[in-house]
Amino acid sequence: MALGYVRPARPVDAAEIARIQLETWRTAYRRVLPKRALDRLDEAWITRQWTQAVEAPPSPRHRVLVAVEQAEQAQHLVGFAASGPADEQALAPDEPALGADVAAFTELLVEPRWGRRGHGSRLLAATVDLWREDGVAQAVAWVYDGDAASRKFLESAGWEPDGAARALDVDDQLIDQLRLRTTFH
Repeated sequence: MALGYVRPARPVDAAEIARIQLETWRTAYRRVLPKRALDRLDEAWITRQWTQAVEAPPSPRHRVLVAVEQAEQAQHLVGFAASGPADEQALAPDEPALGADVAAFTELLVEPRWGRRGHGSRLLAATVDLWREDGVAQAVAWVYDGDAASRKFLESAGWEPDGAARALDVDDQLIDQLRLRTTFH
């Protein structure tokens, strides 16, 4: 029987986080993002970025959590969540700063082959617990307009579109995103 749990990421996890990110993006976003942009992603560079995020986050509220599936003989890193205060990356175009009591997901991914086993829900719940400890009142997350799975997952957990939208220029192609928001009571 497999068991799943969430823990804070460690520097040694950075390469596996990068691998999960690349594998998930190349699978889940293959119809959303341009193929040449996905093909050009540099795993070594992404690994260095995750190492930095884990070893020297910009603030104590910036966190990377990992989901682990523990089988009888092995443990597998299967997903991760990165979050922090809602900074300029969380904003829609020309939107004023969000309050200090607003957090944002920068990434919440579970490798597709490990999907539908509760790992995403565990990552979300662990992140929300930390946000509550931080006194966060609201959280936001951007999803690609063509990413129905992420939108459905967050909406099933009580997140709703807040009316904000933007388009990212990815390899000279505009990719629409919408922002979801949730409020903590």
